[in-house]
Amino acid sequence: MHRLLLALLLIAPMAWADVVAEDPQQRHMLEIAEKLRCAVCQSQSVAESDADLARDMRALISEQLAAGRSDGQIIEYFRARYGDFVLMQPPRAGSGAPLWWLPPVLLLLGVGAAGWYLRRRLHDQDQA
Repeated sequence: MHRLLLALLLIAPMAWADVVAEDPQQRHMLEIAEKLRCAVCQSQSVAESDADLARDMRALISEQLAAGRSDGQIIEYFRARYGDFVLMQPPRAGSGAPLWWLPPVLLLLGVGAAGWYLRRRLHDQDQA
């Protein structure tokens, strides 16, 4: 009996709890803000940052969404003002291209150098 009463006491608050409704425009604004880098913070998106600039950028995103602009237009708006730096995912062409192809090239060079070094050591051991 005590268990049933305890279970009812634990479940009862859920019956009176209000369902929290999420504002779809707020969610959409945050989705766009996650794609933009805060210009004054270290590696934080506009959605995560508490900086004044990030708050202003979120307000601008909301204004532009209310004006009926698309996600691409809003991102291009910020890209025109801050450059490619403002994008959390840099473009794969142009100035952002080295960020995408340089790590695999450096990895291949490192593996090649390690292979060359090991092969040379094995060759030196065989001759000794």
